[in-house]
Parts: sequence; structure tokens; C-alpha cells
Amino acid sequence: MKKVLLMLLCTFQAWAQNLPAPRLIVRGDDMGYSHSGNLALMQSSLNGIQSSIEVIVPSPWFPEAVQMLQAHPNIDVGIHLALTSEWDKLKWRPLTEAKSLRDPDGYFFPMVYANKQYPGLAIVENKFTLADIEAEFRAQIELAIKKIPRISHITSHMGCSRINAEVIELTKRLAKEYHLIYENTLYPFERASYDGPFQTSTQKIASFIKMLRRLQAGKTYCFVDHPGLDDAELKAVSHIGYEGVAADRQGVTDVFTSQQVKDAIRDLGIQIISYRDLGPRP
Repeated sequence: MKKVLLMLLCTFQAWAQNLPAPRLIVRGDDMGYSHSGNLALMQSSLNGIQSSIEVIVPSPWFPEAVQMLQAHPNIDVGIHLALTSEWDKLKWRPLTEAKSLRDPDGYFFPMVYANKQYPGLAIVENKFTLADIEAEFRAQIELAIKKIPRISHITSHMGCSRINAEVIELTKRLAKEYHLIYENTLYPFERASYDGPFQTSTQKIASFIKMLRRLQAGKTYCFVDHPGLDDAELKAVSHIGYEGVAADRQGVTDVFTSQQVKDAIRDLGIQIISYRDLGPRP
């Protein structure tokens, strides 16, 4: 019996050693929200480990994002469906009439879910309609595909595609209709996050590398964050509860372009992939 168990253990160990290396999608979100964000996202892809960029189509700097991405056709791009405009001094509106998704000034509501700092200004606190969400999602998808035909997938800004079961099913249906991957519904992966404190650039780099060391062979992961630059533009961008945007997002750029991080990925044998590497579109 002991010999059989030993043989089984050896077989399992041999099998485990032959598992493929961990695969990691490094995703940068919110392209279009600012010029600084656009610059940082491009830097993170061209000089760093970022493997997919998510674009907010109704955002103010979307035209520049399109121009930048057209100049670099090898970058994987996703549509970051958006129904909110969360910053206090920077706003955007729906592409469609979408009356049930607008605040009193005509902008998107700042929040998806109730927030005590913005009472009554969350989508779920208002009488939104599924028809308005579908029309807006379609408009964003179609404009993105028109301007960036290589779009491979859709994700959601602040979880707006997961408001309720109906919106989830709507988003799945639209993804199938437009032949786009929808987050991890078709190709399961696990979410990866900083393993430790991440207030400063130094902490972020250390916690990111610590996370890398915990990735398991044979599994696919996705790490999501928001690159930016610590400059005058982003120092003017904030909402209540998130005031240090410029420094925080510069830290993300520092992680994605860090030589320490690149060396750790190489030494650990981790394979950096994009959404389009997951397989054919639905």
C-alpha cells in the first residue's frame, strides 16, 4: 500500500512539474479619462508589462486615445463600458439620450452604488431602465469598433455591467452579438491583487512582486489597475474619498514599468498574455 501511495505521489509531482507556467493579464483601465492617463497607459504598454488597455468611449480624451492606439496596432484593446462619471471637476455624458442614467446636469451619475458622500446620485438610487442601458452600451460598443476595429473584449467601469442579473445577461448577450470576450465569463481566470500595502510606489512594487511569487502553475490570472502621471492635470482630478489620484496612479505606472518587476516575471517564468491570447472570440 505504501509503495502504491509513493508511486501516486511521484506521478502527481511529475505531473505538477509539467504544468505550464502561470499566465497573467496585466490590464490598465480608464483610457480616455485624461491626457495624463492616456500617456501613462501607452507608456505602460510600450515600455512596461501592461498587456491590455481598457478604453472609456464617452470619456473626454477618447479621440486622443483612438489616435494613440491606431498608431500602435499590436496593443490589445477592450471597451470599458461606462455608466458613471465619478470625478468632481471632470465629467462626461452618455452617447445616447439615456434620460434615466443622467444626473440633474445631464452628466452620468457619479456612482453605480449608493455612496454617503453623494446621496441620491447613484444609478441604483434612481429609476434607471434596461432599455437606456442597452442603447448606451450598444452606442459605446459600436463607436469603439468603428474607431478601433481590433477591439477584442469588453469590461465594465466601476462594475456597471453587474448592477443586477438583467444587466449581466444583457452584457453577455451584447458580447456574443458583437463577437467580443466579456471579462472572464468564457475564459475563466482568477483576479490577482497586491499582496501587501500599496500606498506608495515602493510598496506597490514590493507587493506586486510578492503577488507574482504566489501565482500557481497552470492557472491564468488578471491584474487590474489604473496608470497615471503625478502631474498638474491629475492633481486636479479627484472625488470624495479618493483625493490622492495623481500620486496613486503614478505608482501604478511605476509598477508596470519597473525593471524589478520585469526581472521577477522573467525569473519566475510567468507568461504575460492579453485577452486576445485567451482564444477565439465568441
